[in-house]
Amino acid sequence: MYTLFGSAGSGSAAVEAALELSGAPYRIVTASTWEPDSALDELRAVNPLQQIPTLALPDGSVLTESAAILIHLGLHFPAAQLLPTDEMARAQAIRGLVYIAANCYPAIGIVDYPERWCADIDDSARERLLRGTRQRLHGNWEIFADQFAANPFLSGAHLGALDLLAAVVSKWAGTRAHLKKQRPDFFKTLQRIEQHPPVAAVFARHWPAT
Repeated sequence: MYTLFGSAGSGSAAVEAALELSGAPYRIVTASTWEPDSALDELRAVNPLQQIPTLALPDGSVLTESAAILIHLGLHFPAAQLLPTDEMARAQAIRGLVYIAANCYPAIGIVDYPERWCADIDDSARERLLRGTRQRLHGNWEIFADQFAANPFLSGAHLGALDLLAAVVSKWAGTRAHLKKQRPDFFKTLQRIEQHPPVAAVFARHWPAT
């Protein structure tokens, strides 16, 4: 059985959805740095960075980093079609996963914890840092939307790992509202992804009010 360390509304939603699509048995351990009553010590023991999602594999090994976890699941469960079977399409899906991990995900950490990136930050510096980070983040999503067209999904004919990560990470920092105005077709694709069963059930658990 897999053990997924995560928390509601976090990036673990993408991995949880991938496990559901794979049909793999798993259990969830609620753990995050912002939930003091969660299993933080257990998470720290397997991931010193205390980041989620963290996935403990059935053999006891541990995977961190959302893109790496999703690529592993895609390769390990080919029948789930988390990654395209076509070699070139698979390469583009992996490129998209790394794009989000490298260009979109890090900005969320700055938005959530600006004091980690600017020593002795005051209110004025905080506001400028957050404004600039959101502008950069939203611009990076515009580039992504222009380069990764849905056909009918971002992963191709079948909903896959790239769709899951894009749908989750775009939930944060005002990205969806921005894309609804600037890239309405891409916004509709994200909505279609999160409404796809069994992904919809996972999203309902993570974002019950949306």
